[in-house]
Amino acid sequence: MNDSATLTTQTPILEMRGFAVASMKNPNVSVARDVNWTVNASEFWVVGAPQHSGKSDFLMTAGGILSPADGEFTFLGETMPIFEESRMTHRLKLGFVFDGGQLLGSLTIAENIALPLRYHSKMTSAEIEARVNELLEVTELVAWANSTPLNVARSWQQRAGLARALALSPEVLLLDSPLTGLDVRHTTWWLSFLGELAKGHRIAAGKPLTLVVTADDLRPWRRRANRVGCLSGGKFLVLGDWSAVESSREPVVQELLRD
Repeated sequence: MNDSATLTTQTPILEMRGFAVASMKNPNVSVARDVNWTVNASEFWVVGAPQHSGKSDFLMTAGGILSPADGEFTFLGETMPIFEESRMTHRLKLGFVFDGGQLLGSLTIAENIALPLRYHSKMTSAEIEARVNELLEVTELVAWANSTPLNVARSWQQRAGLARALALSPEVLLLDSPLTGLDVRHTTWWLSFLGELAKGHRIAAGKPLTLVVTADDLRPWRRRANRVGCLSGGKFLVLGDWSAVESSREPVVQELLRD
């Protein structure tokens, strides 16, 4: 399916059937097997998993950055992963925020944010500058705009990665462990901002985004995410809402809720 106009409101955002994820470091190691998972429009998922259990591998495969080891996988009705240039417009409806931002060290924060706009949009230089300034403002990065990543704390690098992912106005946003290493101030900001994105933020033209975040602690997401899954021991558990989480007796769920 190549014509997004044929999609209906019932078309899943992400759909996996018999999906398998291999470790990026060791392809012979399975992170998850036989995953059957559907993400629908405007859902806000948190995928919990203990540290070093393959969260990044799982999310990067879900984001089409890595190829799945097995199974079927679609994004907005099209088979993933998408690497062909002719299908890039569809692929760019999905934004990805890497753990730590993963910025280019030779570019300033503003230049990092502008990068996808320069490569994948038809905006003029003035329009790109205006969009970057808007993103810098909403992520509170104006003071760091002309600094390179090495001169910016990790917490601000993480925000720059978010701003870059939002630059092309994606419909779906995947975020790899966005709260890792953050103090209370930054954690509070992220939870609030992602909550606004889920409801419809002006930076996304007021349209609610579909969100998937990974975490090694489910507790901060109780009042934010409305769907929960867990990854552990090569299995992906689709739990659903928080009532299902609270009643679950799965050891990994208990661990991720522990005080």
